Amino acid sequence: MKRVAILGATGSIGASTLDVVARHPDRFRATALAAHRNVDALAELCARFRPELAVIADPACEDALHERLAANGAGCRVLAGAQALIEAAAGAHCDVVVAAIVGAAGLQSTLAAAHAGKRLLLANKEAIVMAGGLLAAALERGGGELLPLDSEHNAVFQCLPRQPRAADVAHAPAARTDLAAAGVRRIVLTASGGPFRGRTRADLAGITPAQACAHPNWSMGRKISVDSATLMNKGLEVIEAHHLFDAAPERIEVVVHPQSIVHSMVEYVDGSVLAQLGNPDMRTAIAYALAWPERVDAGVATLDLLKTARLDFEAPDLATFRCLALAYEALRAGGTTTTVLNAANEEAVAAFLDERLPFLGIAETIERCLDAVDSAPATTLETILDADLTARREARRIIASL
Repeated sequence: MKRVAILGATGSIGASTLDVVARHPDRFRATALAAHRNVDALAELCARFRPELAVIADPACEDALHERLAANGAGCRVLAGAQALIEAAAGAHCDVVVAAIVGAAGLQSTLAAAHAGKRLLLANKEAIVMAGGLLAAALERGGGELLPLDSEHNAVFQCLPRQPRAADVAHAPAARTDLAAAGVRRIVLTASGGPFRGRTRADLAGITPAQACAHPNWSMGRKISVDSATLMNKGLEVIEAHHLFDAAPERIEVVVHPQSIVHSMVEYVDGSVLAQLGNPDMRTAIAYALAWPERVDAGVATLDLLKTARLDFEAPDLATFRCLALAYEALRAGGTTTTVLNAANEEAVAAFLDERLPFLGIAETIERCLDAVDSAPATTLETILDADLTARREARRIIASL
């Protein structure tokens, strides 16, 4: 029986994870559930899954959560605040941690799970974008495992040669898969292209948050939906792939695949290309990571290739969707530049969703912020958090000027 802590339990990844957990009560038990401030949803989940621990990140919501749990008889322990998230990730109540908190807010709990030697199922790509080196070091010291939950990186993991332990994919540099020795020529990440594929910059001038959040294939939260619309989500995934698989930027290619059936590919030097296909449903990746090295039913419909009929691929438009190009530039620059990229993007997306910034202003904010904020070696958590704070201040200044 694997005991699972889900950080971000009320979001889309949390819901999909709990669906898989519920399908296999003999294999998995949700022992800790954490949410930001959605008290009602968290209380309902606690009543259904009966975890040992419920965490609400916003301390102002602690009393309300106590009241809801007392009313529904869930009877679990309640903690609140940022430190409580760390306890949920590192405590003895769990073996597996699903890191699904959106944005930089999930960094410290992700690192805590790694230090504690947990099996870390990573959906929070921002944590590895900000602190990939620190995360690898924490996994090395803690002796834990990391399996990616992003459908693209999960697909790559499935297409690479099998390792003795999942940790060997994203562990200390010496333990990572040696792509050259394995005969890997390149990693190909697929992108749906988002809701605005094929449009010009002029077409995007008046885009609204509702339009940006209407993804054609995936059901996701608002922030990641906007990232998909700008292609920043794919840019963050390029940086994530670099850290997970120790792949140089030139070995990571992005292709637009509007059907979202091929989730990613690995090309080998002999000309073979291995691809992982499936319906666009996150439960596939989640079930694979939860049960690895076994496979279990995820509740996902069988892929009907005859109905799918065709698979299309095209190059991304880097001139229109500038965020992807900026992500590659930040990765090549190294240091805290990727932290700056992530912080500026989070601030810009929040401003866009609040209708304080136009859609095209997202990329402009990020580019200006990268030019304004100096990079430093990303060797300590303090340096990374300082770069994050500095970039956010600069991004807010830029947003106000725009």
